[in-house]
Amino acid sequence: MLNEQGRPTAPVAASNAGDVQTFTANRGLQIEEPLLFEVGRLDVTGVDLPEAPKTASRLGNHARKTPIDLPGLSEPEAMRHYVRLSQKNYAIDTGIYPLGSCTMKHNPRLNEKMARLPGFGDIHPLQPLSTVPGALELIAELGRWLLAETGMQSVAMSPKAGAHGEACGMMAIKAALEARGERRTTVLVPESAHGTNPATAALIGYKVVDIPARPDGTVDPEEVRARLNEDVAAIMLTNPNTCGLFERDVVAIAEAVHSVGAYFYADGANFNAIVGKVRPGDLGVDAMHINLHKTFSTPHGGGGPGAGPVVFSEKLAPYAPVPFVRLTDAGAEFIETRRQAGDSAHPFGRITAFHGQMGMFVRAMSYMLSHGSDGMRQASEDAVLNANYIRAGLRDLMSQPFGDKPCMHEALFDDSFLEGTGVTTLDFAKAMIDEGFHPMTMYFPLVVHGAMLIEPTESESKASLDLFIATLRDLVQRAKRGEVERFHQAPLLAPRRRLDETRAARQPKLRWEKPEPWSEAAE
Repeated sequence: MLNEQGRPTAPVAASNAGDVQTFTANRGLQIEEPLLFEVGRLDVTGVDLPEAPKTASRLGNHARKTPIDLPGLSEPEAMRHYVRLSQKNYAIDTGIYPLGSCTMKHNPRLNEKMARLPGFGDIHPLQPLSTVPGALELIAELGRWLLAETGMQSVAMSPKAGAHGEACGMMAIKAALEARGERRTTVLVPESAHGTNPATAALIGYKVVDIPARPDGTVDPEEVRARLNEDVAAIMLTNPNTCGLFERDVVAIAEAVHSVGAYFYADGANFNAIVGKVRPGDLGVDAMHINLHKTFSTPHGGGGPGAGPVVFSEKLAPYAPVPFVRLTDAGAEFIETRRQAGDSAHPFGRITAFHGQMGMFVRAMSYMLSHGSDGMRQASEDAVLNANYIRAGLRDLMSQPFGDKPCMHEALFDDSFLEGTGVTTLDFAKAMIDEGFHPMTMYFPLVVHGAMLIEPTESESKASLDLFIATLRDLVQRAKRGEVERFHQAPLLAPRRRLDETRAARQPKLRWEKPEPWSEAAE
């Protein structure tokens, strides 16, 4: 079946259905690229190495008994292979990346240039502190900016990503409770929170209690109060939440949580919507992680480095982990142990071997200095404006689960507009690939059936958004006209056709097997 077609292991006589047939399966300059194992030869290498000296093997029975069968390529072949693969990538440099809750924004190249400066790009985690005073100063200054933007008391720069930051913040909360002689066991998590929130709470030993969303997609303070007791350690709330809505009752929620001695953890993954507009510390937040790799520069999602600093309120500041950088009159001081931190500090321990991700620190600092406080505020405003522009451009054809009202940085739609068409959310997303767009986030948040979550970020121009909106409108109209097969077979024009994703997940092929030899067809 077409929707189960995998990649061919040999040239085929025709490319995609209805297209011009080619012997190579190439589509003009879109080259069909085989696997390295299919084109490599054992007797070829792009590097000249001297013969290894003969030595006695020390592997004993562990010595390999069969050839390693690694593919060999000449230098031009290796170069062409990876360049061709790069041309198949979809990236923020090729088009809009509308993944909801992901903040896939443009990464200014200036930030990349700064991250490669000598003294930043070539330092080593194990070199003496005395040789990296500039790096320490940058970490301290970045931390100062983060505190100014959040209205918090202290910051831990060491967490390597958002989920790592969540663990850091919740471990500080646990340490603060234990210092009070309390061993609370429960954490409240709204249904509209990010999925890592309940996972983090469970990881460090808490029982998770769900809080349902109101019909308008937000959290009701009364639902929180109904679940509060002396056993609740914290609430983990995402704001703006995963439905793209600002929690308007956040202050009342914070007050309710604090009234029973619990703490308020805020998931800062959506901070890009409110930077410069509101300080989480003013809302009653006690701890919040910040995804530097989303809000302040390099888009995540490409497998690259992340950074998830955590900011703490005055109540939790003493429990921030080591190491940390402290600004003194003599400059930046690197604190590695509890003893160095002083009697007033009670760090819960160390959460990572080294101090964060230096490359991301440099990129974020460059981003902040380039924009300034007013520029970062405008970025937030533009992100919200762009999301509402998409929402307004699609609301007459695509259904909104929480009514026709403004959103924050992302617009959320459900699949009820596809009812009766035979087209699913997955089909719709696959058809977007044929149009040259990366699909939006699908089936998330879970509180919405067939969810389609779109976050355009501030990077996109009006022309870019207009084309995106027009494309989605055309797809909706085609679905309603009954062009079902187009959707069921999509993508037709991508390098790979639709795969059986369920089978791939349950029965993965982790080892390449040489295919049967193919022969030239008879005339």
